[in-house]
Formats: sequence, C-alpha cells, structure tokens
Amino acid sequence: MLRSVGARPVAVRRSGGLEGVRGLVLPGGESTTLIRLIHRWGLADAIVSLAESGVPLWGTCAGAVLISSRISEREHRVDQPSLGLAPVHAIRNRFGRQVESFQEPLAVAGMESPFPGVFIRAPLLEPLDGSVEVLASVREGAVFLRAGRIWLSSFHPELTSDTRLHRLFCEGVRDAAE
Repeated sequence: MLRSVGARPVAVRRSGGLEGVRGLVLPGGESTTLIRLIHRWGLADAIVSLAESGVPLWGTCAGAVLISSRISEREHRVDQPSLGLAPVHAIRNRFGRQVESFQEPLAVAGMESPFPGVFIRAPLLEPLDGSVEVLASVREGAVFLRAGRIWLSSFHPELTSDTRLHRLFCEGVRDAAE
C-alpha cells in the first residue's frame, strides 16, 4: 500500500535498520508477540527516539496497542509492556474474536467520503488527555486517533484498496522531513 502512494518502504528488524527512516508504521499482528520481538531485536529505544525526534509514526491495530500508554483486555488490565508513546488507553480485542471481524464505513475527519474500516480483533482506543485528537469513531468509541505526529488506528487500512490514509500519512512524513 505504501509503494502504491509513492513511498519506498523497508522492513526493519534491527535497530540499525531505523537509521534514516523518515516515517514508521507499526503493523497489526499479536501485540504481546510484537512487543517481545521489539525488545529482543533492540528496537524499543530506537522507536521511542524516532518518535521523540518528531518522526511520524502510525500504529495499526496491534501497532496502536504498542504505542498506547495503557493497555487492558475488555474488562481487566493486562500486564503487557508497551512503548508508551501516546496518552491512549488501548482495550485489546474490544470488538471480539477473529470470527467477529467486520467492516464498517468510517467518517474520518477531513475526508469527504467514508473510509472502509476493516476490524480484526481490534482494540478500542480511548484518549487519556486533550492532546489526542479523535479522527474517527464507531458506536463503541474512538478507532482512529492522532497525538501530534503519532497516528493510532484500530482498523487495518492496508486491507482495502483505498489509499487515502496511506497517502495522508506519507504527506505528513514528507512535511516532517522538510
């Protein structure tokens, strides 16, 4: 999806791979596994440094959980480390299990027509302070947030043919680099 909007993405598996990165997407997956791998591969401090230096960061689904400063699982708190980069409470799997996946058109701030939100074991994202802007919500609450140059989405925009969000993120990456 990033290539389709003119970006040159690279897969990063070691902290040295982040050198020269102008924007970073933390993908979906299983958040406890992803945070373990981030620590095992020595990426945590490098990712935090990137974000603190103003490099745009986008976490989708499990990536959003990793960026959040507080994590719970539906009705109870979980003991899961995170990168703590955004004042957001991520409630893992809030929309149900894999078999309860769904697609819902989202009214995204600044977009004229709905964006197709694909939700797979998605977290609900609750802003913890006024610095977090809600860009899209569903009946249950916020699913797309922005905290400065950090984006968090509960849904998987890469699973659609709609490139608008990826295009906007890449524009933000270009603007931040100037």
